[in-house]
Amino acid sequence: MTKWASAWRVRDVFSCIIANTKKRGFSTSAQNEKDLRPTEKSFQPIKMAYASFESINSVDTSSGTPIIIMHGLLGSKHNWNSLSKVIHNRTKRKVITVDARNHGDSPHIPEMSYPHMAEDVRQLLIDLNIPRATVVGHSMGGRTMMLLALKYPELVKQLIVADISPVRDSPNLKAMPVYLHALSEVKLKPNQTMSAARKEADKQLAANVQETLLRQFFLTNLVEGENGTFKWKMNLEALTTHFNNIASFPHVDISFNGPTYFIGGSKSDFIKPEDHEKIKRFFPNAVFEYVEGAGHWLHAEKPTEFLEILCKFLKMEK
Repeated sequence: MTKWASAWRVRDVFSCIIANTKKRGFSTSAQNEKDLRPTEKSFQPIKMAYASFESINSVDTSSGTPIIIMHGLLGSKHNWNSLSKVIHNRTKRKVITVDARNHGDSPHIPEMSYPHMAEDVRQLLIDLNIPRATVVGHSMGGRTMMLLALKYPELVKQLIVADISPVRDSPNLKAMPVYLHALSEVKLKPNQTMSAARKEADKQLAANVQETLLRQFFLTNLVEGENGTFKWKMNLEALTTHFNNIASFPHVDISFNGPTYFIGGSKSDFIKPEDHEKIKRFFPNAVFEYVEGAGHWLHAEKPTEFLEILCKFLKMEK
């Protein structure tokens, strides 16, 4: 028997399942580390919201280190619900999906950068008493996990990155500020059904976001507010203000020598074959594999093929 942590019903782009979501407040502990490790109070970690997928059998059949998964920009842990269920069933390992700061159910806070988010993941591992984990991230989440591995290699057993690179910024990122602005400009009448609100928001977004799949992805963030109003779950103001902090990977001069796997979309320009050697300067043991016919949203476009590659890498844990 498997549990999806305490329980309300959540929906992602694939299906609806029960998830155990634990929302937590701010941390009060300060950091004082060297190198890339934060030394200012502004880098104080938050307590991220997360969902856990694990066995509740009387005899624990789980094996291997826990798997921590972080979504990309404008995503949430709910986008990974169905995938996490499959990953747990195939690997028998505990899977934890997280909401990055300013996303989903995690706190909205003015600060936003990869050093901040890496500290947030580190704090989660401390709070959950996880000494070492396999970390998986897509896009923004992938860069967060890369920086975590570089700064705190002792915490990372395996690093798996989905369609993002530490050395290349895709030209497609130039469209993201347009999308953020379009989301902030959506105006919805109160006291209508969620179905009607989503339909109206989709109509307004269509002027600047042509891809139907992308609009549907954005609309997973639309929720009911107070007094019949509607709101976005992500902190658009913070994401817009700090977009340049997210668009590029921080400058680093260190490397992670642990097992590292990059999964790219063959139609995406975020991980180019010509970048492999540059990436290996940071991750000398990196292995690269591509999902044929997939773009940047490879886990949504080709979930079956993506899972085959991901689970193959997960089974390589030593």
